[in-house]
Amino acid sequence: MSDYPVWINGVPEGFLPVSDRGLAYGDGLFETVRVSSGKPTLADYHWRRLLRSCEQLGIVLDIERLLEEVDAFLFDNQVGAAVLKVIITRGSGGRGYSPEDCLSPRRILSLHPLPSRSRDPGLHGARVKLCRMRLGRSVLAGLKHLNRLEQVLASGEWRGGAYDEGLLCDVEGNLIEGTMSNLFIVTHDGGLVTPDLSFSGVAGVCRDFIIEFARHRGIAVSEQRVSPDLEGSEIFLCNSVNGVWPVIEYEGREWGVGSLTAQIRDCVLEELNA
Repeated sequence: MSDYPVWINGVPEGFLPVSDRGLAYGDGLFETVRVSSGKPTLADYHWRRLLRSCEQLGIVLDIERLLEEVDAFLFDNQVGAAVLKVIITRGSGGRGYSPEDCLSPRRILSLHPLPSRSRDPGLHGARVKLCRMRLGRSVLAGLKHLNRLEQVLASGEWRGGAYDEGLLCDVEGNLIEGTMSNLFIVTHDGGLVTPDLSFSGVAGVCRDFIIEFARHRGIAVSEQRVSPDLEGSEIFLCNSVNGVWPVIEYEGREWGVGSLTAQIRDCVLEELNA
């Protein structure tokens, strides 16, 4: 049994059938949601992405049923602040790739403590390295599907606290994302650039929130190819659990925590602690 709370299809359960296609083929999706005061944060962004991704994969998800289970799961476990992981698999099926007979998706909910660090990269800044691992091009770019082997291998390129995060390029050498985060560059004229994720990477929920936040305030945001040289006046990373991490060190270069990065960090933090 798991040492943390787990529900499968609305029932407390700690075992998964070996026939589950998420285990066999990575055939599914997941959301990692920060919980504050017992409620999922950035919830609309998470559920919209999950539903959109399920539709793209042809997984029929009863979103209303899932949301009822999430509410009951959090209430049952008297959650204050935590990390909620939501996994949707295509369910169980026989041997072979064809999903033809898989008509019952599996909904897996689990709770985990918030990350604990002796040094907070959100406050003090993140030390970042360029990973050797390259991301492949895929028609599934943008989706947070269950196959995350590239990120697993990239995360193994350093040990201990030497770095807070690693950045990944695609096979053509364009900078795409961190192992667990999206990347933003503050340009010298005060705009934002974030890598184009048309062919590689995960379109993160916090990334979407920041793009929307910036555009509503008249800040230009461009999604484009980004060189690993990282030219910009400020650099920051984001995800929906950790919020915004200003980058202060990368491949022998240094930045301070800039004013726009700090503004966006504080806004995201307020949203994640609401």
